[in-house]
Amino acid sequence: MSGTGTTVWFSLRRRLLGLLLGGVAVAWLVTMIFSYIDAHHEVDELFDAQLAQSAQTLLVLASHDEGEDIEDLGEATHKYQRRLRFQIWRADGTLLMRSKNAPKMPLTVEAGFSETQSSPDGHWRHFSQWNEDRSLQVQVSENHDIRDDLIGHIAWRLLVPALFGLPLIGLWVWLATRHGFASLDGIARQIASRDPQQLQPVHPAAAPEEIRTLLEALNGLFQRVEHTLEAERRFTADAAHELRTPLAALQAQLQVTQRARDDDERNRSLSQLQSGLTRAAHLVDQMLHLARLDPESGLPDPQPVDLAVLAEAVCAELGPQILAKNLEFDLESSPGCIVTGQAEWLRVLIRNLVDNAIRYTPVHGRVRVGLTKNTQRIELSVNDSGPGIPAEEREAVLRRFHRLNPGSQPGSGLGLAIVARIAELHGTRLELGESSMTNGLAVAVQFPIH
Repeated sequence: MSGTGTTVWFSLRRRLLGLLLGGVAVAWLVTMIFSYIDAHHEVDELFDAQLAQSAQTLLVLASHDEGEDIEDLGEATHKYQRRLRFQIWRADGTLLMRSKNAPKMPLTVEAGFSETQSSPDGHWRHFSQWNEDRSLQVQVSENHDIRDDLIGHIAWRLLVPALFGLPLIGLWVWLATRHGFASLDGIARQIASRDPQQLQPVHPAAAPEEIRTLLEALNGLFQRVEHTLEAERRFTADAAHELRTPLAALQAQLQVTQRARDDDERNRSLSQLQSGLTRAAHLVDQMLHLARLDPESGLPDPQPVDLAVLAEAVCAELGPQILAKNLEFDLESSPGCIVTGQAEWLRVLIRNLVDNAIRYTPVHGRVRVGLTKNTQRIELSVNDSGPGIPAEEREAVLRRFHRLNPGSQPGSGLGLAIVARIAELHGTRLELGESSMTNGLAVAVQFPIH
């Protein structure tokens, strides 16, 4: 349990076992109930038919042989032998004939089938019928206990298989689910036994087809984690290599400062030390930016961003550098250049592009920043009159720590790599080309209009 909610864990095996056994038990119960109702109905139909047949037989016999009563047949010798009693009445209400177990009062006052249930006599089913000329009426009664006994026997015969069958089915389902999940247990043990560095795809000897999608997703996750770790290892190695040089230079410059013979030499050394610290700080800042971008697989909290406002703010921040080199600087933007993205990252993208253009443009050169919009996209372009980048090197400069002329300008080789990563996260298109201004560099970032 955590502070934000409760995590519920369940066993797929127990859940599947419960669903299967519950479904079988419910289906069996419904079948038993339906069978019981149907059997009860059929038994009633059968006994009613026999009861009516007995009444009709007695009616025919009574029409030819009239007497007071008939001899009782005695006790039943079979458990399903019917317990009957009957009466034969004249039309004037005179009792013509009856069985010895029948009362002298009419068994029923209703025509056809009827039932009575009284404490002394019990539960009886009656049938009453007149002959064709309505001179004689026969009434036959049957003790309902025989029907109840037969229905109870049928119900018990239905219940016994359920009592013995359900545990056997449960055992079989348990064994089947255990066997079916054995491959999952093997995969779980295989993954649990791995070291954190083992990110190879999982290829079990036998796995159900139903979990193939899960295994593919898991292998895809392993592959992405492996790529992320490899990128982190490369980044760490490259960063260590890149930081070694400026730190060594700073250490050497500090030793020179300590050995300075006069104030002028000490001031020159401190100035160079300050410049080295600035470059090192810039390198660390760029690496931190890149480290923040690498683990991300999407934009955090994308919001509408006005690129024109961001571009104006970035150019204003870089104003001292522009003035220091006496550059001809132009910023042109169309209204409504609003994109969906992360404002801070877009600020870094614009700053890196403009900062690169200022760094590599010679004194009295020209830098032009433009924002244009059409029906399909918004384009951010940065053109400069610097040395440009050869066509065969334009893809390489987007990699980390790649620099064309390491000694010509201070830098870390991460600026365009950060731009490429931010552009990728925003789903934009980044293009490097040749500027129309003295063959300098032209960079275009195209944002789709959503």
